[in-house]
Amino acid sequence: MMISLKKYLDSSRVEQQAATLSVRLGAVGPEPVRALEVSRSAAPLAAAYRSALHEMGSASVEACPALGPELKRSLGQVAETIAPESSRESAEATQATVEGHLQDWGRRTAAHYRQKTAEVRELLLAMARTAESVGERDQRAAGQITEVTTQLKTIACLDDLTEIRSSIERSAADLKTSVDRMAAEGRQAIAQLKAEVSGYQTKLEEAEELASRDALTGLRNRAWVESQLEQRLAAGAPLSVAVVDIDEFKRVNDKYGHLAGDELLQKFAGELNSASRKTDLIGRWGGDEFILVLDCGLAVAAPQIERLSAWVCGDYAVQAGSGTTKMKVDASIGLAERGAGETMKELLARADAAMYVRKSAGRGKADGPRR
Repeated sequence: MMISLKKYLDSSRVEQQAATLSVRLGAVGPEPVRALEVSRSAAPLAAAYRSALHEMGSASVEACPALGPELKRSLGQVAETIAPESSRESAEATQATVEGHLQDWGRRTAAHYRQKTAEVRELLLAMARTAESVGERDQRAAGQITEVTTQLKTIACLDDLTEIRSSIERSAADLKTSVDRMAAEGRQAIAQLKAEVSGYQTKLEEAEELASRDALTGLRNRAWVESQLEQRLAAGAPLSVAVVDIDEFKRVNDKYGHLAGDELLQKFAGELNSASRKTDLIGRWGGDEFILVLDCGLAVAAPQIERLSAWVCGDYAVQAGSGTTKMKVDASIGLAERGAGETMKELLARADAAMYVRKSAGRGKADGPRR
């Protein structure tokens, strides 16, 4: 059920207006009214709304682990923007944003599970068809063996040794034919099942690969990078993380439009990928932020990030309106090396803080190493 922050704010204003009217009528003095207004303030309501958004985000992760983390992050970002003094217009915009996130996540989750359901259904049908063919094969073989057994029983009634020998030879030949046919059909059925299972496994791998990619840039998405980062942290190997943020990206959207902004993100992501090593994990963190996970300490990571910064920062050309617009792009990069016993959240927080230090300095060069 969608929570309406606007309704809460409207309700709070009605109560305040009623209290003010009471003062004018002489029912209460100004001091009780101010106390009433404070008690009826929107601060608890804003806090409750923020808490509800966080809970919805956590629930989405449990409902769909593949797509839930992205919704959780989006709702968390919205929650951080909610303030007690929000205006009616701000509340309406916030509610529209939340509803948009939920509707988009609902459509994508439904499509995700429809695809998974269809793949599992096809695999079960393939197994059922194989089991059916094996059953039919066994029934045919059972009939053939029964016939051979009947022939063998008649041998006991024969008196002519020549006829006995001939009957045994025919029976043995028939039995061998049945056994060979069973083996051949069994190999064929197993081979067919293996082929179909392999095909569906390939489809599932392709679906998982697609789900791990950011739809706009083609880089890995946040959920995938976090899962890989957790694995590398657990392994205990040297590790550094860099958070990359395009400077003044909002100005590009405001001045040239979101299509131009999307094209810039795509081209920036391509340059970021080109400047990175094959062993580096690169992903879009959200909005105009990107993340790199490097399997090395600061001694190696710092020079690599400096080279990467020089590569990705510079002139870009994007379509804006009916023509091409050239713009100079800088990026702020924060770098942090994992500390002993440090969690993923703590490491990312340090890298993010280093990025904001660099951004506040006004230039898009990698911040100094942080241990």
